[in-house]
Amino acid sequence: MGKKYAAITGVSGYVPEDVLTNKDLEKMVETNDEWIVSRTGIKQRHILKEPGKATSDMCLEAAKQLLEKTNTRPEEIELVIVGTVTADFVFPDTANILASKLGAVNAYGFDVNAACSGFLFSLITASKFIEAGTHKKILVCGADKMSSILNYEDRTTCILFGDGAGAVLLEPSDKPGITDAILKGDGSGAEYLHMKAGGSLNPATIETVQNKEHAVYQEGRVVFKYAVKGMADTIAQVMERNGLSNDDIDWLIPHQANKRIIYSVADQLDFPHEKVLVNIENYGNTTAATIPLVLRDFEDKFKKGDKIMLTAFGGGFTWGSVLIEWSY
Repeated sequence: MGKKYAAITGVSGYVPEDVLTNKDLEKMVETNDEWIVSRTGIKQRHILKEPGKATSDMCLEAAKQLLEKTNTRPEEIELVIVGTVTADFVFPDTANILASKLGAVNAYGFDVNAACSGFLFSLITASKFIEAGTHKKILVCGADKMSSILNYEDRTTCILFGDGAGAVLLEPSDKPGITDAILKGDGSGAEYLHMKAGGSLNPATIETVQNKEHAVYQEGRVVFKYAVKGMADTIAQVMERNGLSNDDIDWLIPHQANKRIIYSVADQLDFPHEKVLVNIENYGNTTAATIPLVLRDFEDKFKKGDKIMLTAFGGGFTWGSVLIEWSY
């Protein structure tokens, strides 16, 4: 029996209907459309405003579309993994809530918290269950309701983020699908990108809420430098390990954090911009959802056998790159 690979056999995504434009933000904080676009590339972001809706609900919409596209019944799903930093609750896991809402009665699930790298970490984790031969259909979601952890008085962060979800189906294949990956982490980076309160170190109190400590904190210049180096280095390492050049890579899909970061990574690698896929102008940084949303938006461009490099960098720090061959 030959080696089993994990292959992506379908992609989908969901963003909420409500749109927050740069013009809207001009009324909320001291900023303007030209400044935001020139520094980030973002023109708008989608916000989940509907009362009683959370990350699992965005995952549910993406998952339902995915199962319909792939002619998969909910009860066929054996495992659900959700990459997120905005879980519905501290516990139980969003993945198990999603499985219940979806009707995936034969699945168990768990969340992966790796910030903006969450989808990649979840994808590689899922791929190992497929390669081991223990699972045949795994639902992987990357999703975040970033609006729930933003301070809309902090112009350095509130302009960057939006809400959304993306999902992929992983199944076994005789041909390479998820081919190789290098994932990294450095906890000392928490100093520069974190949410101060809400965990066991600083549980919620009246003071933490009043001080707006349940919101994203970021030192942008430091994160920019580490993000560019981390993504570029791991892309280069994956390519070298697999004997590949820029010509061999059909598409580069970076985490959509900032347009300047995206093209700085490409420039460090002398990678042609026309093969870098970007949709940040429409959604902003949806954290774990950015890469699957790019896969969804550009699905029609991909041909079976295309070599696609995925790369991300997130708070904590977490980062890495994944090489895949498109399977359909």
